[in-house]
Amino acid sequence: MNLIANVLVALVAALHIYFLVLEMFLWTKPKGLATFGNTIEKAQASAVLAANQGLYNGFLAAGLIWGLLHPNLAFGFQIKVFFLLCVIVAGLYGGYSVSKRIIMVQALPAAVALILLWLARAAT
Repeated sequence: MNLIANVLVALVAALHIYFLVLEMFLWTKPKGLATFGNTIEKAQASAVLAANQGLYNGFLAAGLIWGLLHPNLAFGFQIKVFFLLCVIVAGLYGGYSVSKRIIMVQALPAAVALILLWLARAAT
């Protein structure tokens, strides 16, 4: 169960690296425009804000990776829990303020990973 939980945590980290790339480097490119439903004018006007948002997604990914790689398993667990909670809060807020789809894409995978992480911890 611990392996499955950590694979999900890694998946959430990978998603946030993908979000970083979309928001920092592809925001005004066809992939970014299509993903976020923006016009080129709107994307260009908001590119700096999107890059800042992408950077925060990178920090979330870095924290999850840190938790996965930390040699002290108990502290690594705490790190993963903290950053998964951050992802869930960000996803819920994004779902409330931008699009309900963000809840499914960001908050739900993090919530599932968090539940599995806690179940794996309880099983040991």
